[in-house]
Amino acid sequence: MQEKDRMLAGELYDPRDEELSQDRKRAKKLCFQFNHTAPDQQEVRQEILQQLFQTERECHIEPSFYCDYGYNIEFGDKFYVNHNCVFLDVNKIIIGDNVMLGPAVQIYTASHPREASRRNSGLELGFPIEIGSNVWLGGGVIITPGVTIGKESVIGAGSVVNNDIPAGVVAVGNPARVIREIASEPEEQ
Repeated sequence: MQEKDRMLAGELYDPRDEELSQDRKRAKKLCFQFNHTAPDQQEVRQEILQQLFQTERECHIEPSFYCDYGYNIEFGDKFYVNHNCVFLDVNKIIIGDNVMLGPAVQIYTASHPREASRRNSGLELGFPIEIGSNVWLGGGVIITPGVTIGKESVIGAGSVVNNDIPAGVVAVGNPARVIREIASEPEEQ
């Protein structure tokens, strides 16, 4: 099994592996190019993002944006990311349709062994994150490894999500806790 396979399987892997090092360099170069485009270069930005994420899907991301690999990030239609977001995508980040991220949102699939001697060895691991459709993450939200956020939920600004959040709720705080369900709004007449 190669280090990349171990990484995506949620097992300990060596990030110093040559293939992974080259993949990170590629992503850093593309993020740099993206972050240094002019505001009127939307087509150039889309081309760079499509290379970074290795997809033909379009999304709207405001600079500055940073990620480790890019190819581990999958998103649906109408994906919006505000300024200064960071995705540590050593494992899959799967995002549904109509998802909006406020500024400075941080999504971390990356983790380290708890035992100091194993951690000091340089080995790492990561766990996937899934965000359902129609989710809104407020500014400064942090999502930790292995979390799933159910569809149509809202995570309040500054929250740290370290446990799964069910569908259709508002969750806030550190750690994020569900404070209420989202009731359907009556149709306008």
